[in-house]
Amino acid sequence: MDNYLYLIINLTAISLPFACSFEHRVRYFKKFLSLAPGFLSTIVFFIVWDIFFTKWGIWGFNKNYLMGLEFFALPLEEYLFFLCIPYSSLFIHFCKEKLTPKLKFSSLATKFFVIGLTSFLLIISILNFNKFYTFSAFILAVISINLSFFRAPQLLNSFFVSYIFILIPFFIVNGLLTGSFIIDEIVWYNNNHNLGLRIGTIPFEDIFYGFSMLFLPLYINHELNHNMSD
Repeated sequence: MDNYLYLIINLTAISLPFACSFEHRVRYFKKFLSLAPGFLSTIVFFIVWDIFFTKWGIWGFNKNYLMGLEFFALPLEEYLFFLCIPYSSLFIHFCKEKLTPKLKFSSLATKFFVIGLTSFLLIISILNFNKFYTFSAFILAVISINLSFFRAPQLLNSFFVSYIFILIPFFIVNGLLTGSFIIDEIVWYNNNHNLGLRIGTIPFEDIFYGFSMLFLPLYINHELNHNMSD
């Protein structure tokens, strides 16, 4: 059964959000489908990133926990990850938006947070430009956050709060993938290309990688809808 573990984690992560997707107050399934342009473009980008980083040995996968099906050097389970995790994570965001629409950062709080976080990420990136995972994850987060700060501030105000809640299942799933609660890791990381700073077994960079992966579909769709309305 070990070789089905990554698949089981993916399916478990998406099972409850999918079961609740048709609840009449949220109707999440339709909302997620409406994200198709932003979601597909974002996931293609992240899959290409994943393929190159796997090829370069920046991270990789433990075959003991995989079914053995691969496409372009990525296991099938990794492709499923890019469907299951965004689907289940953005379910939390849309539930918050529907049930507590006023729960968001104030514009002033977002401004100070963006300035502080951007400064921190840029400094760390410059000091670690030779660590490919650190540099790329932090710079993408800086671009995502600052574009939306100027172009879609209300979306950013809201998603910052959503991401705090998303981090709870994020730490559980990523913890399992990186070796928490199991004998060995499913996904391994080359510490020559990250800070070597872990939250449990999770690389610190994963927080910002995850933010960009989840936020960019929302931001891209916001831009597309804005342009269509002009």
